[in-house]
Amino acid sequence: MKTDEPIRVVALIDRPLIGATLSFTLNHGTFITRIAETIPAAKTLLHEWTPHLAVIDMDFGDGQLMRQLGLEKTPERTSLPVLGLTRRGDLKTKLNAFEQGVDDIMTIPFSAEELLARAIVITRRVYAVSPPLQPTFQIGELQIDILNREVRAGTSVIHLTGLEQNLLYLLAANADRVVSREEILDALWGSDFVTESNVVDRHIRALRAKLQNDWRKPRFIVTVPGRGYQFIPTFTLPETTQA
Repeated sequence: MKTDEPIRVVALIDRPLIGATLSFTLNHGTFITRIAETIPAAKTLLHEWTPHLAVIDMDFGDGQLMRQLGLEKTPERTSLPVLGLTRRGDLKTKLNAFEQGVDDIMTIPFSAEELLARAIVITRRVYAVSPPLQPTFQIGELQIDILNREVRAGTSVIHLTGLEQNLLYLLAANADRVVSREEILDALWGSDFVTESNVVDRHIRALRAKLQNDWRKPRFIVTVPGRGYQFIPTFTLPETTQA
């Protein structure tokens, strides 16, 4: 692998919301990501695209997923590095993933920062190259800094909590669709969280307040009644009164 070569990533994830967020987050490094939602689609990408890294949802299949994908490591063969994902955070599940040959494993939900850090560390360890980190990139008229958890909107500099940053990434990565409260809850808090909780609405309000996003005149986050929320990547600055 050449030091200036983009790092190709194949991700096997059947949840489009999470897949889009993963791909969006890896834009901070020199990663090119392709998402597969089925095992056959992942096998095709692994064979035809020859990626440098695989990100695999280990909850697929019958427990021998690495073998099904042709990624199982043996004394005779070392396959490409794999970052495993799982919703089951117990020790047995993690040990089983390592026994199958993953290089690292993360529990879903995960933070954008941790995903990016682990992908960079695995790449550095396996290929002895350090992918350049682009801490800041532009989304419409928002400039997001993952390293310092800062967002610039116009001339304003906004500091986010880790959860607010993850919420913003989730919405921005899926700007072409309406994201329901249930999807947000599942992606950021996990399926075991109490579904009657208003935690999503409270965090949306907090993020809107920091972005100076009045729900009646939305600048970044639109409420779609009865469906959820949608991110709009551009905004219009409020009119100022001339003296």
